[in-house]
Amino acid sequence: MKAVLNSFLGLFASPVLIGLLGAFPSTTSAAPEPVKEIRIAVPDLSAGTNNSGGGVVDVLRDQQLLEKAFADQGIQIMWSFFKGAGPVINEAFANGQVDFAYLGDLAAIIGKSSGVDTRLLSGTARNIKSYLGVVPGSGITDLQSLKGKRVALFRGTANQLSFDAAIASQGLSERDFKIINLDFNAGTAALVARQVDASWGLSNLTALRARGLIEIPLSTNDLGGAGSIQSVLVGSGAFVDAHPELVTRLLAAQELALQWLTKEENKEAYIQLVSQLASYPPVILQEDLKEEKLATLFRSELDSVFLDRLQRSVDLAAELRLIRKPFVVREWAEPRFLEAATKGQVPAAVQAAR
Repeated sequence: MKAVLNSFLGLFASPVLIGLLGAFPSTTSAAPEPVKEIRIAVPDLSAGTNNSGGGVVDVLRDQQLLEKAFADQGIQIMWSFFKGAGPVINEAFANGQVDFAYLGDLAAIIGKSSGVDTRLLSGTARNIKSYLGVVPGSGITDLQSLKGKRVALFRGTANQLSFDAAIASQGLSERDFKIINLDFNAGTAALVARQVDASWGLSNLTALRARGLIEIPLSTNDLGGAGSIQSVLVGSGAFVDAHPELVTRLLAAQELALQWLTKEENKEAYIQLVSQLASYPPVILQEDLKEEKLATLFRSELDSVFLDRLQRSVDLAAELRLIRKPFVVREWAEPRFLEAATKGQVPAAVQAAR
């Protein structure tokens, strides 16, 4: 009898039964802790002492839209800008130090592929141009004539995937070049100093061209859009699951910023804003955006065109072994929050943030 009793009691201490009991939801589970702050990470694009993320980020911060939207709940908005861009932000996500991040496509893709639990919440910009800057008089006129040359490239960021997609469209790969890993500022400095033959970069290269320091033989527009960059907002899976109403509120405030940003009459004001924050001459964005419609560039929809482009980026990154394994973008996307934010299901506090 004693042996039977001991066996019975041992069953309750067994890992098997503990696991079975754990499968049933507790009726006394605690509610999530009240949120005191929302932590948002952004790659810092500034060349000066201020911070700039460009696009919707700079509008959100300048107009204090998130701060106003969450003021009635006493929630603080904590912006963190990282010079290390995507790799550092993915590490912060993995360590539970970030709730949301504005990222270029490759950094967001690398994080997801590496097992970081993020959710794709919205687009923020699409088809962002990249440029090829070269030393004056180099004779480099296209990607084919770039073969064998030293190219500054910011590895691990959307800049790398942009370059790889651009050269792939011409039947080339990174093996055809001497790639030197440099961030944007170091890459442009190396180009001006003729320490590299070329740099693949963003609109800041146009300022160097205006000063006669470099030539720009092409942009991704000249390649039919191959190599253009998509930017996104992703959220921590734990935060999104625990606080869906806060996610919707954040996206609703973001929509207010996009409504202002996508009005053509605000283009010059936007250019001046980013130029001031990023310490760039206004001519950079004036040149970059002169033929762009802001309503086409800055869009949040997770529509099929956008998701398909991201899927191609995932597949290319996997093919080039930039990520561990591919994944299905539509399974990553969580469009329901954006749909709620754009259909009027928004708290009055967000509307008051206008």
